[in-house]
Amino acid sequence: MYYSDYHTHTLLSPDSDTPLPLMAQTALDMGLSEICVTDHYDTLEPMGDRSAPFEWAPAVAQIRENQAQFAGKLVIKLGLELGSGHLDRSVLVSAPDALDFVLGSIHNRSEAAGGMDFFYDVPEDAYQTEKGCYTALDDYVSSLEALAPLPVYDVMAHLIYPLRYMQPKCPAVTMDRYAGRIRDLLATVIRSGRGMELNTYRGRTLAEWAPWLRMYRELGGEIVTVGSDAHRPNGMGQGIREAYELLTQCGFRYVCTYDRRKPTFQKL
Repeated sequence: MYYSDYHTHTLLSPDSDTPLPLMAQTALDMGLSEICVTDHYDTLEPMGDRSAPFEWAPAVAQIRENQAQFAGKLVIKLGLELGSGHLDRSVLVSAPDALDFVLGSIHNRSEAAGGMDFFYDVPEDAYQTEKGCYTALDDYVSSLEALAPLPVYDVMAHLIYPLRYMQPKCPAVTMDRYAGRIRDLLATVIRSGRGMELNTYRGRTLAEWAPWLRMYRELGGEIVTVGSDAHRPNGMGQGIREAYELLTQCGFRYVCTYDRRKPTFQKL
């Protein structure tokens, strides 16, 4: 089986301190065939300020160095996790030809709602009540809808992202009330030739993805990538094998990898 992890981070992400060689060696030890390094560039900082321009040179340099080091053993692709790309598309204007893949994510509340990363349970302990959680999710889904039609990503990242921070405090909170809106935005993703990510959150989320994967498949979606969202070696590859099994159960025949922004369908 051709196992790939298409959501990984290195010390070029602000929330990781791990060199790429260590991540790559761990992937090799885990039996992976390919990884894509999707270091963060969010157009909004964690507290909501606009970000400085992304620096491509270090990202390209570390990929080239490690592609040479792991040649014949592990395929390493250059990716980017672009957060709130609907607010500023300029980072892709200057992207190098070597760029293979772009994850489109929403990590932050809208600027109208303060722009803060959903990681933070603020203002006023927002995730302590279902009302607070759903207020944040209303904002999140609106941002997904703004992102969906734009040509600034290849695969929509971790659709259920805020739940990882909400459900430990409010377990009853789900995305179910947004099913109609999510169906519409997934239809937009499909029409535009882009895909959906199954994000295992380092092996912590799998079953939660089943209804959304089935919805996506029923709509005709075929492009799907799998990623662990690893920021350190102990997260690399976690949940990938189980994710492949889940994709099969949900009716998928392939998982995708990317080369120069074009998908390749790898048989499950």
